[in-house]
Amino acid sequence: MSQKKRIAIIPGDGIGREVIPEAVKVITASGAAVEIATFDWSAERFLADAVTVPPDGFAMLGREFDAILVGAFGDPRVPSNIHAKEILLGMRFKMDLYANVRPVRLLDASLCPLKGIEPKDIDFVVIRENTEGVYVDAGGIFKQGTVDEVAIQEDINTRKGVERAVRYAFDYCERHHKQDGSPRKRVLLCDKSNAMTYSGGLWQRVFKEVAREYPQITAEHMYVDALCMQMVRDPRQFDVIVTNNMFGDIITDLAAGLQGGLGMAASGNIHPGKTSMFEPVHGSAPPIAGKNVANPVGAILTAAMMLAHLGMVMEAGKIEASVLEAVRQKKTTQDIGGVLGTREAGDWVAEHCG
Repeated sequence: MSQKKRIAIIPGDGIGREVIPEAVKVITASGAAVEIATFDWSAERFLADAVTVPPDGFAMLGREFDAILVGAFGDPRVPSNIHAKEILLGMRFKMDLYANVRPVRLLDASLCPLKGIEPKDIDFVVIRENTEGVYVDAGGIFKQGTVDEVAIQEDINTRKGVERAVRYAFDYCERHHKQDGSPRKRVLLCDKSNAMTYSGGLWQRVFKEVAREYPQITAEHMYVDALCMQMVRDPRQFDVIVTNNMFGDIITDLAAGLQGGLGMAASGNIHPGKTSMFEPVHGSAPPIAGKNVANPVGAILTAAMMLAHLGMVMEAGKIEASVLEAVRQKKTTQDIGGVLGTREAGDWVAEHCG
């Protein structure tokens, strides 16, 4: 029997504390060979002892675990959101999880707000550079609170950071197939290089250079504003999209709307060969936290994505098939047409993925 994979669980705040237990329940029901350890890094922990991440916390995760499953961060009791920044962004940056991978897949036509769109029409992936851009928090405020106030936020892009994200996108396109088994064939660069000439120019040059190494893959380009329009107008045209940190954050929320909302969206924060972190796309949603109404599907599909990344393809397939059946039978929460609560929806998926 193969050695069990070790999974670190960090439910976090708000609805993360509700949906992550459902994902863990489903992982167990799938029969995946895993060992699970749960950590209390959260607003509750921060309010209790002012600790965001314990000393050696990130190094410990990378040293002792094969993957990390995270819920959501954000709590109105911590208006600065310092704990969320230090835990979530800290994990991405300090563990160098440079590729944020967000699959966009429509499970049922009833979930898409666009008319005439079927599940086969929406099956693409966004690769978001995850450790640079405006999220590095470089810049500052001058003369704050006066009429002469100046705010500067630097957009940091390195050759290394851009190239490895672009190369990951081409490798992903080469290695992965669509849900119907057909190969992926196109990688599209999304930028705003007509206005952001320095950073955009770097992305353009690197993209063209890397594309030449993959002659079997079609390399394409769209400006981010045009891409947003086309994503609504005709999502059928997309396959693999690669973009910077900020644009990736924005367009994946739009993409989530095509598949039924943020409650359906999964993501992984990847560094090939190292411990990677997986999280549902949605936030902590304080207004609905604790009410047993949050949609657990995004967390459950994130768990499936994590298992597939760890080589447990059969178990991941069981989970995805059970989620698909739940959606078709409306055994879901109210936001996607069902009448179940968070726990009951998780129970149904767990019961049917064994």
